[in-house]
Amino acid sequence: MSTLSAAAAAGDDKKPIKLPISGKRNILITSALPYVNNVPHLGNIIGCVLSADVFARYCRLRGYNAIYVCGTDEYGTATETKALEENCTPKEICDKYHAIHKEVYKWFDINFDEFGRTSTPQQTEVCQDIFTKLMENKWLSENTMQQLYCDTCKRFLADRLVEGSCPTQGCNYDSARGDQCEKCGKLLNPTELIDPKCKVCQNTPRIRDTDHLFLELPLLKDKLVEYINNMSVAGGWTQNAIQATNAWLKEGLRQRCITRDLKWGVPVPHEKYKDKVFYVWFDAPIGYVSITKCYTAEWEKWWKNPENVELYQFMGKDNVPFHTVMFPSTLLGTDQNWTLMKTISVTEYLNYEAGKFSKSKGIGVFGNDAKDTNIPVEVWRYYLLTNRPEISDTLFTWADLQAKLNGELLNNLGNFVNRVLSFIAKDQASGYGSIIPDAPGAESHLLTKTLGDKVGNCVEQYIEAMEKVKLKQGLKLAMSISGEGNAYLQENQFWKLYKEDKASCSIVLRTAAGLVYLLACLLEPFMPSFSAEVLKQLNMPPETQVSLTDEKGDIDRSKRPWEFLPAGHKIGTPSPLFKELSDTDVEFFRQKFAGSQADRIVKAEAEAKLTEQLKKTKVSGYNLKNEFNLSQADRIVKAEAEAKLTEQLKKTKVSDGNVKKERTKKSASENKPKAAAEQEISISRLDIRVGLITKVQKHPDADSLYVEEIDVGEGQPRTVVSGLVKYIPVEEMQNRKVCVLCNLKPATMRGIKSHAMVLAVSNEDHTKVELVDPPQSAPVGERLMFSGFEGNPDDVLNPKKKVWETIQPDLHSNKELIACYKDLPFTTSVGVCKVSSISDGSIR
Repeated sequence: MSTLSAAAAAGDDKKPIKLPISGKRNILITSALPYVNNVPHLGNIIGCVLSADVFARYCRLRGYNAIYVCGTDEYGTATETKALEENCTPKEICDKYHAIHKEVYKWFDINFDEFGRTSTPQQTEVCQDIFTKLMENKWLSENTMQQLYCDTCKRFLADRLVEGSCPTQGCNYDSARGDQCEKCGKLLNPTELIDPKCKVCQNTPRIRDTDHLFLELPLLKDKLVEYINNMSVAGGWTQNAIQATNAWLKEGLRQRCITRDLKWGVPVPHEKYKDKVFYVWFDAPIGYVSITKCYTAEWEKWWKNPENVELYQFMGKDNVPFHTVMFPSTLLGTDQNWTLMKTISVTEYLNYEAGKFSKSKGIGVFGNDAKDTNIPVEVWRYYLLTNRPEISDTLFTWADLQAKLNGELLNNLGNFVNRVLSFIAKDQASGYGSIIPDAPGAESHLLTKTLGDKVGNCVEQYIEAMEKVKLKQGLKLAMSISGEGNAYLQENQFWKLYKEDKASCSIVLRTAAGLVYLLACLLEPFMPSFSAEVLKQLNMPPETQVSLTDEKGDIDRSKRPWEFLPAGHKIGTPSPLFKELSDTDVEFFRQKFAGSQADRIVKAEAEAKLTEQLKKTKVSGYNLKNEFNLSQADRIVKAEAEAKLTEQLKKTKVSDGNVKKERTKKSASENKPKAAAEQEISISRLDIRVGLITKVQKHPDADSLYVEEIDVGEGQPRTVVSGLVKYIPVEEMQNRKVCVLCNLKPATMRGIKSHAMVLAVSNEDHTKVELVDPPQSAPVGERLMFSGFEGNPDDVLNPKKKVWETIQPDLHSNKELIACYKDLPFTTSVGVCKVSSISDGSIR
């Protein structure tokens, strides 16, 4: 699929400057400024810039006068620290990573009106002006504070130059930073850390007095609370934003230090403090203002115009207090007429496979990694947005990405668009010669009228969701229209109508083509490159601006989708919109992105050396993924080289450094499980498969038991007895896919032998029980996978070894309703297994 041109991506082209327009809805959109000391990962991207981009695109779709500004946050300790690591100046670090961020967002089709940076003269001007107003209004105070000083480095240590154990009871994380504990999220002062160390030299610093300036939050509390109480209701703040804000207020507002003993930052315009700079959390939110000032000299028309401008801000949950308490207090303290935030949209964390994304540890998929996979950008955007952690943390897994691409994008959306356009493109003998047919009488065609009512209602719900910044719900509603479209085509059996009732067929095809155009409109905020390609296939000119405005009657027209495209319009050339992601690809990516970035670099360097070595030994056709292309002699050379590589990787302590092993047949003795392996109890010992209940009835001698026949891929079904009668109605059991533990020792239950166990989840007091559901498209008989546990299962679990009893306490449903072993999801080739509603439940 083609993607949008650079002009539609991350702001390289110079667009016309937009200013607020009287009588129009003017919306100013910002996303948390990404810090410039590393490459953004997928969690960062969905948490701020991508979510804001979707909303900004929606606003433009609706005809609102909206601008979206963002940029890199460049001052502070983290930049100085990174500069020390890379042996260069802070400015060089900022230049390097600003360019990387800009390129990543450009690839992700993030359409900023301005993507700037905080290390600009405009930032200094705005920041110092706000500081001066706060001084004049007496909202600042001077105080002496104790700070850690490193005698080795001869400097006061800023927050991020200190690490130690978190003092919070029950946490004790041993790598907490001086400003915040990454594990529990508690904001800290460096002097609170237990056993602090200087990050530069690893020596223990000592406490010294130093003078600083403080923002008097307690004195500003009345103004702040009035703002929060009013705007959190009017702006529909997300619940996590309200909770984080109230937690700060409940704890009691304290003076907040706004200066630091650093060189890299905005200088403090005060004689006594001229050798200090502003604390990054004081100046970073001011970056929204200064970046707008870089966008237009008339920036105050956006930022000092609360009567005519609505400010929407997007961020992750760790940034909330700085935007709902610190930044508003700063602006309120100037006594100027600032545009204060109306709506804040906050995400929880996106976690990666078995753990957390981490910039500092290099864990997860990063922005440049996504591009290198060759998976199209529209797939990445769609997956991240369907997985947007709006209420609780969500989980990225490669299997889930595969399931959503193959099942939702390819089989649902792509299939609908391609079916419609391909049929219209057929020659006149079997189609319409690429011409949209006329459709007289469409309103009186019952199935078409019914479809129109459904679609119109869906579009109204879509707008309601998007206005409330419920992006995931908006995307789900848009995608449901392609589902309705597929059902409409099937119900009408248009391929028969073409031969038997061409007039009705013309109504169906013109209506379906209208739905294709409508989908391009509704999905443009989420997948702009998809929409651009659909418009191309519809032969709409490149300058076509999809819209969904009240003025043009677009929303009302969605009830009559046959009106979107005029009769006689000639479409372009249809082609498939999405490609399938195979199991082999998924496993390749899972292995490629295992471990940390540092591990991957070592592994890549070792593999490069291996490749070079194999070239020297004249191994022909070498390819790590296609070793059977080699001759037997070449394989021997390759195996020797791989053995050396494996040894080298062990020495460098790479966590997952095994090169893909050559698939040679094992001898009978090799296939036997070793005694040592039998002693290790892990999930790989269990044989959990996807099963299909083909028959179910109540046990003849037990009111609480079902007797099921379950197909687990063995030719003959297994008889299974389950105590589920009082929890799940019999009609919900019939023809249902379930997760089945197949290698328990058979047990006789009230006279009937049970040859497996159906897995179910229960709440804490066992009053509610639900089945663990594999994806509907999961193959019957497929064994469930757990990342990192690839061993063969036991033939039959030995009851004396207590294997099941040891593993079962680690089987549970998480907050996202995903079935897990510890933190690893129950995974099939087409996605993860889930439960209906019981979170944090026990699986047995």
